[in-house]
Amino acid sequence: MTPPEPTAKTCRAHARMTGPVKPTAERQAQLLKQIRAIISDMDGVLWRGLQPLPGLREFFACMFDKNMGFVLATNNSSKTRMDYVDKLATLGVNGVQPAHIVTSATATASFLRTKHPPGTRIFVLGGAGLKQILTKAGFMLVEDDAELVVCGIDTDLTYQKARKATLLIRGGAGFIGTNPDSSFPAPEGLVPGAGSILALIEAASGQPPIIIGKPERGMFEAALGQLDADPKETLMIGDRIGTDIQGARALGIKTALVMTGVEDETSLAASPTKPDFVFEGLPDLIQALKNAD
Repeated sequence: MTPPEPTAKTCRAHARMTGPVKPTAERQAQLLKQIRAIISDMDGVLWRGLQPLPGLREFFACMFDKNMGFVLATNNSSKTRMDYVDKLATLGVNGVQPAHIVTSATATASFLRTKHPPGTRIFVLGGAGLKQILTKAGFMLVEDDAELVVCGIDTDLTYQKARKATLLIRGGAGFIGTNPDSSFPAPEGLVPGAGSILALIEAASGQPPIIIGKPERGMFEAALGQLDADPKETLMIGDRIGTDIQGARALGIKTALVMTGVEDETSLAASPTKPDFVFEGLPDLIQALKNAD
């Protein structure tokens, strides 16, 4: 007998079952009942560009109702903490404070303060948020004779900027990357991220960068420290396996992948790193958290 052609539904089910067995609803509730704190990515989880994703306001209402500690941790280095607080307020989410936000820019500034004295000369490829944070941390932003080149997402990147960064690194400047994300989700689709710029500068300079953001430990340790949370009682929510999920699992943090950002069924099935939970989006995640009460 000829087997039936696989349908889209059976293909999705097969993809979800590749790797570790998906927990039953009862087991899922048991695991989520242990969660006392949440670390959540933003781009691809809460929104795409300026477009909020379904369940945004309900997600925060759920965390506030459950008195659950949370940190929003993003590899996007272009904005300040207050930029994100203001964006959330514009989207109808109130009650979020700057202390709830960790970015690759704030993590980079913290890292540099442990390695370099105030007044260290830095050339920045990046947005206004990164520049403001580094300035507030006591570093001097310069165009020439820099001791360090710090590279994040730069939506105004030019050949001349890339040329200057390359020459500074070839002249002995240290090379720091805020995060390795090669792309990030925009309303139109995936667009180049900081990792794409890092790849350009590395290819031209012959020098690999020191990476600060996810999946490196610093971002997660900063978030856990802010939450004063046990990794085993913390859930990382992200849309990217190679950074959000991989980095969190390395520290023993439970992980939830939402399928509203970078990953799709094919990339999930192919990845050797598997999340503890997979949700189509925030509404399904919210329901699972409520079911765990």
